[in-house]
Amino acid sequence: MKNLPLDLDVREIVSIAEDLRGGYSSFNLDWVGSPFAWIKDLPSRTRGKVGEQLIERWCTAQNFDVRSSPDSEADRVISGLRVEIKLSTLWQTGKYKFQQLRDQDYDVVICLGLSPSNVHCWVLSKEVRTYANS
Repeated sequence: MKNLPLDLDVREIVSIAEDLRGGYSSFNLDWVGSPFAWIKDLPSRTRGKVGEQLIERWCTAQNFDVRSSPDSEADRVISGLRVEIKLSTLWQTGKYKFQQLRDQDYDVVICLGLSPSNVHCWVLSKEVRTYANS
């Protein structure tokens, strides 16, 4: 009996949370059942690492020569090109945002975009990245 008021309070909070959910999770519901849903919930640094691994394994499967970068100025060396790899999951706006593109020593940047049911990829020369940021 002592726990009954607590249980009622908990049930009331649960009811309120369920009522509020619709205003907050409509976008996240798009990810239910997505093969990429687990990536969306990772911390951003870990998501970046997963993006690098996805590109590395895909490029290797396509018979590209993929090597670790000898320094921190690029993520990988793919077929002789120094490559920076960026991952973005689809934002609520319906767009991708690739962040923290720095002026480092790489030839191209691979931008990998994951939506709930699709994958988008852009390969841009460093000159394009530099122009877009000026």
